[in-house]
Amino acid sequence: MKSSLAPFLVVNPKSYLYGKESLALAHAADHAAKETGLKIYFTCPFSDIRYIRENTEAIIVTAQAMESLRPGRGMGHLLPEAIYEAGARATFLNHAENPMTMAELAKTIARARELGIETIACADSLAEGTAIAAFRPDILLCEPTDLIGTGKTADDSYTTAIVAKIRTIDPGIGIMIASGITTADDVYRVVRLGADGSGATSGILSAPDPAKRILEMAEAIVRAAEVRESQDSAA
Repeated sequence: MKSSLAPFLVVNPKSYLYGKESLALAHAADHAAKETGLKIYFTCPFSDIRYIRENTEAIIVTAQAMESLRPGRGMGHLLPEAIYEAGARATFLNHAENPMTMAELAKTIARARELGIETIACADSLAEGTAIAAFRPDILLCEPTDLIGTGKTADDSYTTAIVAKIRTIDPGIGIMIASGITTADDVYRVVRLGADGSGATSGILSAPDPAKRILEMAEAIVRAAEVRESQDSAA
């Protein structure tokens, strides 16, 4: 069984881009989403959420982080209602560059669910991914931290092990494999191996033509999902 969110691509420029440059890449992701029909998440700085939401049509604008805070006291923290009001409909949680305690992660996933914000929760190992899966995030990103930004992907056995384990816990969770993803061939491979989606930062930003790379990745995920679907139907 695959997640109802599948397939998908995450375009994650982190904090390398902001303002007009962030919007330019968002336009490229928006174009790819329209061309392929693929679900594409696009992350941006908090200050750009409303700007990008109001100037795109097909992408899911995604916050880089969120907290379990409720309206009231909480100066300087990330209020879920404010993120939603600005236009974000998804958020990353527990990324290696912004880790959370397991207790706060669990509470934040629950808060996001209350508001209709999809969660992309990060884990750096199968063991951590197994623990986080119990909180029922919408998408679980399992990536070895030491591979982030290296251009080296995890071996096939890592992907198949993650997929098999998380499916036994909750088959509705979208499984994302993204560490070291650089090319369209990389995303094709992990989706063919069973992942529901993939994504990239440096693999897109360092490409000669980032807009073209986004479209290539989107098309590759669609092809891989179609092949997997036909094989599952024939089985």
